[in-house]
Amino acid sequence: MGTLAGKTLFISGASRGIGLAIALRAARDGANVAIAAKTTEPHPKLPGTIYTAAEEIKQAGGQALACVVDIRDEEVVQQAVAQTVEKFGGIDILVNNASAISLTGTLQTPMKRYDLMHQINTRGTFLCSQVCLPHLLKAENPHVLNLAPPLNVETRWFAPHTAYTMAKFGMSLCVLGMAGEFKEQGVAFNALWPKTTIDTAAIRNVVGAGLANRSRKPDIMADAAHAIVTRPSRDCTGNFYVDEDVLCEEGVTDFSGYAVTAGMADSDLQPDFFI
Repeated sequence: MGTLAGKTLFISGASRGIGLAIALRAARDGANVAIAAKTTEPHPKLPGTIYTAAEEIKQAGGQALACVVDIRDEEVVQQAVAQTVEKFGGIDILVNNASAISLTGTLQTPMKRYDLMHQINTRGTFLCSQVCLPHLLKAENPHVLNLAPPLNVETRWFAPHTAYTMAKFGMSLCVLGMAGEFKEQGVAFNALWPKTTIDTAAIRNVVGAGLANRSRKPDIMADAAHAIVTRPSRDCTGNFYVDEDVLCEEGVTDFSGYAVTAGMADSDLQPDFFI
């Protein structure tokens, strides 16, 4: 695999979970990471803050900038991007990881929750991409990676939770459109999604520990993300990657170490509900 030494990543929602795992994997190479997230004080159900994440990144070998960011706020995102560029000199990689989830049917989804998912997932992804792009266009190997599912417009992906699927597919549509729009300029836009469920605070809070124990650790997404954003951007854009497939391309054959429950067979893991 390539290295992210000296590269600067702007990661939304990087105070915990998959976002933090991606940040730590980059930090081990010696990367700079801007943590764009809201959590500044410990939360009873959500581990980690932007400050604890920054400390972990530094301990892993990287440099960190903790930015208090609600990605629904355009001015705040602009300020965070400006701070990142001022501190590190530019932005090489944007990871649109921040997301809101509610696995509810149409009658069970309050409009406040609908708005939150669309404002964070779709609009937040579009906004962060828009604000980072002037800097990405100056980078040597610019990548945008959206944590979004493969575009597969079938009823089965929408029926159980139409509002959430719409919001996540909005992130996927950003990949589809922006990959084509910026292909000639050499900015890569790709999506990454897990083959199995991933053990995060969101999964434990929304679905429960039972499912989390049949999941994989966020590290598999971090390793797959690292593999993608170290590839040449001009040769790697417009793809909807699945974590296991990416790592197979990198020569990984044993995925047992990623399982939350040691010794659990791959066949017993819970497939992600968009796969």
